[in-house]
Amino acid sequence: MVLTRKNLDWWCARGILFFVLAMSVFATLAFGAVEAWAFLIVQGMAVAVFALWAVRLWLNRKPKLLWPPLAWAVVAFMAYAVARYFRADIEYVARQELIQVLLFGFLFLAVVNNLRGQDEAELISFALITLATLVAGYAVAQLLHHSNQVWNMVSPYTGRASGTFISPNNLAGFLALILPLALAFLLVGKVGIVTRILLGYALVALAAGLAVTFSRAGWAAATAGILLVLGILLGHRNHRLKAVLLLVVLLAGGGLFASHYLSQTVGYMRRVAKPDDIGPGVIDMTSRLDMWSAANRMWRDHFWSGVGPAHFDYRLPEYRPESLQMRPDHAHNDYLNLLADWGAVGGIVVFAGIGIFIFGLVKTWPHIRREENDFGSGQSNRFAFFIGAAGGLCALAIHSIMDFNLHIPANALIGVTLLGLVASNLRFATERHWYRPKAATRLALTVVLGSITSYFIAQECRRWPETLWLARAERLPNFSSERAAALAKAFASEPKNFKTAYDAGECFRTHSLDGDADYAKLAQQAMEWYALALRTNPHDGYGYLRTGMCLDWLGRPTEAEKWFSQAEERDPNSYYMVANIGWHYVQIGDYAAAKQWFERSIKLGGKNNTAWNYLLICETKLKEKASGRPVLPPLFR
Repeated sequence: MVLTRKNLDWWCARGILFFVLAMSVFATLAFGAVEAWAFLIVQGMAVAVFALWAVRLWLNRKPKLLWPPLAWAVVAFMAYAVARYFRADIEYVARQELIQVLLFGFLFLAVVNNLRGQDEAELISFALITLATLVAGYAVAQLLHHSNQVWNMVSPYTGRASGTFISPNNLAGFLALILPLALAFLLVGKVGIVTRILLGYALVALAAGLAVTFSRAGWAAATAGILLVLGILLGHRNHRLKAVLLLVVLLAGGGLFASHYLSQTVGYMRRVAKPDDIGPGVIDMTSRLDMWSAANRMWRDHFWSGVGPAHFDYRLPEYRPESLQMRPDHAHNDYLNLLADWGAVGGIVVFAGIGIFIFGLVKTWPHIRREENDFGSGQSNRFAFFIGAAGGLCALAIHSIMDFNLHIPANALIGVTLLGLVASNLRFATERHWYRPKAATRLALTVVLGSITSYFIAQECRRWPETLWLARAERLPNFSSERAAALAKAFASEPKNFKTAYDAGECFRTHSLDGDADYAKLAQQAMEWYALALRTNPHDGYGYLRTGMCLDWLGRPTEAEKWFSQAEERDPNSYYMVANIGWHYVQIGDYAAAKQWFERSIKLGGKNNTAWNYLLICETKLKEKASGRPVLPPLFR
């Protein structure tokens, strides 16, 4: 076959479609791509998408650029993200967040301009429905086998299924995004009888998979997405009866399934029948309210620009309520998390984008509906995709009120892909957003795509060695000299990762506590690593805490005092932090002060707290001092 410009352009378009699908499938199967290694692979596929798009700009002699109004909001947020990155306190986490923002933003533009055809939308839709059906089947199998094994890892959520994700809530977000799409194609898609039967089976599997996540927010979000689709169809005489019948079947089937099977499971009893008995480590409503309150206070203190990209979890200790004794990673509300991290400026851009998208839906709707009405049966794949994707995006938006699905790369990728496909439908309503880019415009866009591609490649080369060394360190014995050496190699590859420096310091500090001849040298090395950690993350109280503990160990308690004070300032309501400050006062023999710290730690931390043991020592020592004679601990009486 002779390769012409047209043939090459076709192959580049197929390549973009392949990589977009591959990104979504791989990210979903690889634990949602939350691990560094998985996201780096997704990032590599994104590089291929952007490079192929740049090539296509020059293969077509008269290229057309589709630029819907939503694209301006996407570009505005990417520009703001770049500017905010340069002013971030913690460069490492801000850079990782910036990479995700740029990846999703350019992916949206790539989908709008390269995958806007009806064939691409249908292929992507059926691929996602097939993927979701397989993942849902895996989730049901997990529950039937009472297993929380996810590939080679173990999910901490006993009694709930999580499919290929670690968290059942993230699986629920994924399935809620796809369920309305499958429902729409089943009811109004122009498909054959065999395909319609398979879609029916897929819908049952998706509903069962969602049910066994026991994610109440996921159930509510999926219900909203489904009701949006059915509500639209109820207004159409061709589909009204089908919508009513399916609604009745879903309600009856869901009720029977819940009462006869789900009600007998551990997950149902913990999450629904007895919602207060949720088990350890689970985020309940009280914890969510605490996180939302902290996020709100962060935003008020940094109203316009927020605390920084992906900074919520690292600034939370300063705002921690006494009742919140965990590291939640995110605010469990994507909108509050957005305001806390990016401030009012970021919030205005995003919420304006949401408004622009909804306005585009309303403007496009008459033209989509006209095509559906042109068929006597009312069957139309374009109409099915439009309402199904809109329902899925609605479900994702609602679920984001209670969770952080937009911070799960797999769910964000699929959401952005559907968003781009739906936004591109605006071309049916108006020709206003089509552009014929001249050579200068194409050159400028090529330079931008080349720059982002080069930046991503540079970051891949920088982070892959770090990821491999960190993985090797994870397999080595805790606090061993071998682990410290592997961590040092990782830090050499990525000298901005404060956690690597802190973990290396922990290796040296713990080894120093063995009391060998070189204990002082090891403690000094530990403090040097903590200093590196604090240089790259000045908000981490534990670097200050461990430095103070090293100084106590070296017999320099006066110097240690200021480090413990700095540690408490950064995390005043952590039971663990408070207990370790009490430990400092035990070292210097101030048992009255130590007793107060341990009592506060116990008040904050509850039963499983080593402060109880130290409190007993303090009480014994204070009794000895008061009586003037040794007092045996209760254990020896």
